[in-house]
Amino acid sequence: MLSTKRIVYVFFILLVAGVSALAGVLSGGLAVYTAMRSSLHPGATPLAPASAAPVRAPTQQVTTVDINTAITQAVDETGPAVVTVVSTLPDQTTLFGVAPGGQSTGSGVIISEKGYVLTNNHVISGAQKVEVVLADGTTLSAKVVGTDQFSDLAVLLAEGVKDVPAVAVLGNSDNLKPGESVIAIGSPLGDFKNTVTAGVVSATGRSLDTGEGYQLEGMIQTDAAINHGNSGGPLVNLAGQVIGINTLIVRSSGTSGDVAEGLGFAIPANIARAVSDQIIAKGYVSRPYLGIQWQWITPNIAAAYNLPVEWGVYVGSVDTQSPAAEGGLRRGDIIAQIGTVTLDDSHPYINALFNYSPGDKIELVVWRGQDKIKLQVTLAESRIQ
Repeated sequence: MLSTKRIVYVFFILLVAGVSALAGVLSGGLAVYTAMRSSLHPGATPLAPASAAPVRAPTQQVTTVDINTAITQAVDETGPAVVTVVSTLPDQTTLFGVAPGGQSTGSGVIISEKGYVLTNNHVISGAQKVEVVLADGTTLSAKVVGTDQFSDLAVLLAEGVKDVPAVAVLGNSDNLKPGESVIAIGSPLGDFKNTVTAGVVSATGRSLDTGEGYQLEGMIQTDAAINHGNSGGPLVNLAGQVIGINTLIVRSSGTSGDVAEGLGFAIPANIARAVSDQIIAKGYVSRPYLGIQWQWITPNIAAAYNLPVEWGVYVGSVDTQSPAAEGGLRRGDIIAQIGTVTLDDSHPYINALFNYSPGDKIELVVWRGQDKIKLQVTLAESRIQ
């Protein structure tokens, strides 16, 4: 028989073994429960032994853009650089005497700490005096540094300004995409200074006929509200960069009589930068010069005069000692092609010519009577001011 002490000792061992086994069962059950809980509730945090590092649920950063905040920040950055341009027109002599010329207004944007202001040519065209009104109401005299009719741009210099309120940054308009949010800032009707409207880029690369023998090319179309007086003001992206200079609106087709809304157009910032840089550096924009007086030919004119081409330019006269004269161009010739560009309704003479630079040697395809000939000309420089 076992002694009493031995019985107690054996019982103690069995008790310890039982407790260990029970602990193992409980631990395994807890692990099974934890796994089941995790599978049933994916968002739950799994339990872990106290000795292990705590297990953290994965986090994902979500970046959101508050468009209202982006717009206000862009306006805060660029708005102080926007000015109202006031042009005083010369008096007009009429049958009833001299009539005051009055004033016209537009918008502009400061692009240099020296006080250079970018605006539209048509805003200051024919003005005898120009002033700019800063965002805080300060009125300054302005000097016309130079203009470019064919891009409808002009550069002014605000006089008597020591510290400009802000300088706008010209962005890269080549990066614009339809649907991108944009902001127009300007002075509609001249009375509502620094008005802000918002919209999107409706399209890029638009061409608009000016009715003067050339087109405004590469234009940005936007549905941001643009009204009379906004001309020359900036079109701004959400980064606060000027990506266009607001220029005109189209209300109807001109043929069907249909009226449209939300058809505003701006000159791309990359064109504005190239033109303004030339004006500031040289006081003018260098353009290629051929040296002819010309008349635009359309299919109706061609049919009426039995001309050999439907589109082209009729050479009315040739300037002496011009590239045209040196190249052999004559009065009565019809230019049908300039370089690689065939003239038609989408490629007017001026735009085709402006594809090239002063000094370029190009080929002209010319009709002389019923004969088609080719002439070589070297373009000169025209200093358009």
